Amino acid sequence: MFVGYVIAAVLVTVMLVFSGRGLIVKDERVMASLSAVQVSDSWRLPLAAVKFAGALGLAAGIVFRPLGIVAAVGVVLFFLGAVGAHLRVKDGKGAAFPVALVVVSAAPLLFGLASV
Repeated sequence: MFVGYVIAAVLVTVMLVFSGRGLIVKDERVMASLSAVQVSDSWRLPLAAVKFAGALGLAAGIVFRPLGIVAAVGVVLFFLGAVGAHLRVKDGKGAAFPVALVVVSAAPLLFGLASV
């Protein structure tokens, strides 16, 4: 299960870093998504910080698994919040991607719990 955690954690970490980068550089698609769910531009950097913190926690979880598990819980909750934001504005089509991210980000959590 350790190898599964490492693979899942690295994949989700890379995903979070690229996603956070998109927030910082104001990537067109990322900004359109934020606009679609009526998230103010003032939330852009705090959301990027949360993504980077999740990535750092997942990576640190390779060495200290409890931290990785806590980070994985946070990442799953983050993306559940994204799903909620899309559903709040009745954007069911836009909610599909965050739902997929919830499923993907649950992998390090499940592998982490299984390897404790």
